[in-house]
Amino acid sequence: MENKQMLQTRGAIYVPPIEEFNTEEKRANPFPILKELRENTPLRYEESTGMWDVFLYEDCIRILKDPKTFSSNFKRDNRNVENIISVDPPRHQEFRELVNGVFTPKAVADLAPRIQEILDLLLDQVIDHDRINTVFDVSAPLPVMVIAELLGVPVTDRLYFKELSDTLVTGVEDDSEVTYQRVLSKREHARQTLNDYFLHHLNQRKKQPTADLTSKLWYTNAEKQVLDEEQILGFLTTLLVAGHETTTNLIAAMVRVLCEQPQFQDRLRSEPNLISGFVEETLRYYPSVPRVTRRATTDVEIRGQVIREGQLIQVWTASANRDAAKFEHPDLFDPTRQPNAHITFGFGNHFCLGAPLARLEAQIALGTIVKRLGNIRLVEGAKIEPTPFPLFTAVKEYPITFEALR
Repeated sequence: MENKQMLQTRGAIYVPPIEEFNTEEKRANPFPILKELRENTPLRYEESTGMWDVFLYEDCIRILKDPKTFSSNFKRDNRNVENIISVDPPRHQEFRELVNGVFTPKAVADLAPRIQEILDLLLDQVIDHDRINTVFDVSAPLPVMVIAELLGVPVTDRLYFKELSDTLVTGVEDDSEVTYQRVLSKREHARQTLNDYFLHHLNQRKKQPTADLTSKLWYTNAEKQVLDEEQILGFLTTLLVAGHETTTNLIAAMVRVLCEQPQFQDRLRSEPNLISGFVEETLRYYPSVPRVTRRATTDVEIRGQVIREGQLIQVWTASANRDAAKFEHPDLFDPTRQPNAHITFGFGNHFCLGAPLARLEAQIALGTIVKRLGNIRLVEGAKIEPTPFPLFTAVKEYPITFEALR
């Protein structure tokens, strides 16, 4: 269809769900479907989207570790879309080097007291209630406030940031022209709004630099001349969105596991050494991002099929994370799983820059939640709605009841 081809040329995030995930009911529990796809069509060409789907761990790793053959620059329009997500080496490394120092293990570890302080503040506000919305009350504000402070923007704008960020990552739920135009318009407005916001903030930092990430990015770039101002503004938007969106989903997913498998609540309290493994297993089990997109830079053969130069490939990381060829008992949640080579944070040169920060926030959040909240349960009768495609392995909200422990 002409409409679907247009969606494709705009970039993979606009591609409508494949047939297997074209309803909310199917997206609500995608893992049995992904298992069938791994077993029956591990590599296939999807006529409706004009793209390839890759479902096996081995093939996903092959693609992600070879940016020369499988480019991250998958958009085909004439806009200057160059950013850290869509550029390949060596340009990608130039982007990373501008902010690498902020995400070193020591720099991230130094943030732990402030993360704990923010989390305690958030829980103090709801601890006397018998019911909260995990996403709205805890998992969304924590990472938004952390990344806002890093960027030097007011944390009081966190709801504003969250609304705009959600709009930027929202996909389409069907292939209608009306839906596509509506989503595209809202995304463009959100992008321009954030661009204007960061332009004002950046101009302030040019006059009066501080120790925040915005100042560091501007003055480090002034020395290296890597980006122009428009690209810096885009980088700040990327850092804001990527700096909290996946962590929001990760924290909500951990609470979801605690409700679905309540035996882990007491176990984590008595065995806090399992917290790190619980975080990693949640990343594998309920990944925030189910797939990423690559573009073939040349004709390449995988499993006897030829992917042509220029064709787009959906790398289904959520499927790879449950591939029995890589993970023993892949549908079992096991916080002691070792090794746990999930690819939720990506693989190769595009491994998530903020992974150390996301892990730290999640570990502190999980430890504090099980310490202060007991008998955590999903509100009876609550409907679990997946977020729109393509981030449908996350949930829109997750209301819980609990007993205050402290």
